[in-house]
Amino acid sequence: MSRLRFFDDLSVYRENILAQGFWALQIYRFGHFRYKFKSRIIRLPLAVLHIILTKIAEVFFGITIGVEAKIGKRLIIEHFGSIVIHGKTVIGNDCIVRQGVTIGNKTMDRPYDAPTLGDNVNVGAGAKILGKVTIGSNVDIGANAVVIKDIPDNYLAVGVPAKLIKKTVVV
Repeated sequence: MSRLRFFDDLSVYRENILAQGFWALQIYRFGHFRYKFKSRIIRLPLAVLHIILTKIAEVFFGITIGVEAKIGKRLIIEHFGSIVIHGKTVIGNDCIVRQGVTIGNKTMDRPYDAPTLGDNVNVGAGAKILGKVTIGSNVDIGANAVVIKDIPDNYLAVGVPAKLIKKTVVV
C-alpha cells in the first residue's frame, strides 16, 4: 500500500483521519495490495487479515467494497452506511459516493456485470447504479436515482429510472 496513495486519499476527507469512509477505503486498498505478492505464504495471512478488517468495516461503517474493484485516486465516501461497491466495479479519480448507494450487478444470472464510473462522478444519497453500464466523466447522479443505462460525459441523471439532462457550462 503506497504511503503517497494513503495521504492523497486522506487529503480529500473533511473529517480527516476520523472519517469512516476513509478507513473503509484503506481496508479495500490493503486487500488489493496483497495481490502484489506471489507467495502464498505471504498472501494467505494478509488475506485472512483483510477478511477480518472487511467484516469490521461492514459492521461498524456499513460499507462493503469488493476487493477486486478498481478504484482510482481520492474516492470520497462522504457519509457512511449502506454502501455496497461490487467487486468488478471500476471507479475513476475524484469521485464521491454518499450513504445508501449501491454500485453493483442488476440480475442474478449475470453476477459479474458491474458499472464503470469515469472521473469526477458525484453519486447522490440512495442512488443505485446497476448492471454493466458506463458512467462518463463529470456526471452527477441525483439522490435516489436508479441508473440502468449508460450516461455520457457531462450529464445529470435523476429519477427512477434515471432521466438524463445535459449539463450546461456557464462561463
